[in-house]
Amino acid sequence: MVKKESFVKGTLILAAAALVARVLGLAQRVPLEHMLGDVGNASFTISNNIYLMLLTVATAGIPSTLSKMVSERYALEKPHEAQRIYHAALIFSAVIGVIMTVLLYVWAPYYARSTKTPEAAFAIRTLAPALLLFPTIAMMRGYFQGRNNMMAGGISQIVEQVARVGTAIVLAYVLLRTGSDDSTVAAGASFGGVLGSIGAFGVMLYFTLKMRKQDRGLHLQEGQDSPIPMLRIYKDIFTLSIPIVLTSLAVPAVNFIDSTIIKGLLIGQSGDAYATQVLGIMGSRAQPVAGIPPILAIALSTSLIPIISAAFARRDQVYLKQQITLAMRIAILTGMPMVVALCAASYSVNGLLFSSLDGSGIIMLLTLGTIFQITMMTSNSILLGLSKARVSMVHVMAGILVKLAASYILAPFFGVYGIIAATGVCFLVITLLNVRLLKVIVPFSILGARWVSFLITVIVSGGVGYGLNQAGIQLVHVMPARLAYLITCLIVGAVVVIIYLVMLIVLGVLREHELASYPRMLQKVFKPLMRLQPKRIRNYEKG
Repeated sequence: MVKKESFVKGTLILAAAALVARVLGLAQRVPLEHMLGDVGNASFTISNNIYLMLLTVATAGIPSTLSKMVSERYALEKPHEAQRIYHAALIFSAVIGVIMTVLLYVWAPYYARSTKTPEAAFAIRTLAPALLLFPTIAMMRGYFQGRNNMMAGGISQIVEQVARVGTAIVLAYVLLRTGSDDSTVAAGASFGGVLGSIGAFGVMLYFTLKMRKQDRGLHLQEGQDSPIPMLRIYKDIFTLSIPIVLTSLAVPAVNFIDSTIIKGLLIGQSGDAYATQVLGIMGSRAQPVAGIPPILAIALSTSLIPIISAAFARRDQVYLKQQITLAMRIAILTGMPMVVALCAASYSVNGLLFSSLDGSGIIMLLTLGTIFQITMMTSNSILLGLSKARVSMVHVMAGILVKLAASYILAPFFGVYGIIAATGVCFLVITLLNVRLLKVIVPFSILGARWVSFLITVIVSGGVGYGLNQAGIQLVHVMPARLAYLITCLIVGAVVVIIYLVMLIVLGVLREHELASYPRMLQKVFKPLMRLQPKRIRNYEKG
């Protein structure tokens, strides 16, 4: 019972830390977008996408792999082996940190020029020192997780984001007030990543000293067997972690690709000034807004992954089918209303949060494709739970290749909208490949014959929301613009969610007998609405 409570507590701590970090990351973009011009926003977009991609490499896969190796050794009462694995990991992280920092610093001007934004070199170089500590922080988090101490990693993650976001905003503001140019202000904002890594490292050092005091009474005697060779340790770490890392890179890699190719593909059509503006809009407006819908959907669906892993281990095909269906269904049903509301109110959201109304169409289209990002991430998580990380990695790599090819094919015809459409296609391809494999493992259906009713629900709620948005923005003629946009966003969001929920029930997309398997939070939302469901649907279910 203690172990179960400890596991649940640890999971909640890490989930809360990830949520706080995600929200802070999104919140950072709004003030920076107001402070930076087109060149500054483009420069910060490029450096920030590099940061997020490298952060994913450092935090996805390697900590969990090291955690597994350390926890196994302690469970077998071989703490000396766990310590040797940890020391080997720290040596590697220190070396790779120096190499990555030097390479990024040297490579920055060449990469910036390849993106047609040479001004971004300063921002990238300012970020480079953060890589000295990222790998070591990742190894330390993995070790503490292996020792069943989730608090250390969770607090360090929150401190990292607070320090990064706070430094970025304050330093950008100070530089702006002192008359610095746009690229220098962007570099100041990028420097937040360095302070974030220092803050996280400080937290991990504190917990390291604390754990050493606790371990002081333990005598870690060397065992009778010869020490584990370093090469074997590194082989085990990378064999397990590389597929997870590459799978987790899907979204950061797509954003990195966009910041790399957008200007090159658009300059010939629209000129340098417009291409720079579009790159800034993508990174400072569209990507943060499009990052909102996955938060709840992924949190709800991935909470089922340990259950799916356990069912797979027991070879309980019936329960496995039920849980996979539930995870995919929850991801889609909870993610879609946010996607619809943000798309319908994209013009008002843009006016409310940012410095101009430019790029509302870009925000809308990128957010629309988020539903495929949600299904991709959920199905990736399920495959990881089923020990299919390598196959999931292959699917992600295939999707990335589709993204690149589609961007170059569509951009000449549709400009930036072609590049955004290529992103949606990428996520859709990965989803379809994942679902096809999952159906081989266990046959299941997400919505079955209810897809038509679901699509009607989406179209109607989206249409009503768009109509309300068009009416609401007329309020700018009678009150301050931001207040008008705020009121419009609140009305559109509330009405879309209400219509969406009611239609899910009325059209029978959701059935009463299924509610028992849903998370308790969703049961509380849906159960009172079930009285709206027509009797013919309820009678059909009973029959």
